[in-house]
Amino acid sequence: AKLYMGAIAAISHNRHVKAQYTRLLLKGKVKMLAIGAAMRKLVHLCYGVLHTQQPYDKNYGVVTD
Repeated sequence: AKLYMGAIAAISHNRHVKAQYTRLLLKGKVKMLAIGAAMRKLVHLCYGVLHTQQPYDKNYGVVTD
């Protein structure tokens, strides 16, 4: 319940979360399931930041040509 509003904001402002959300919706998934996936992604992002003690890098894992 606490992550719901954070996930809604991340869907609007974080391109990785937004991409995952739209990908799930295009697959025909229910909106609440896609929001739940966004909440889980936020938890994984937070864990990664805490575990590595590195600041969040929005370009991490992005392949540039």
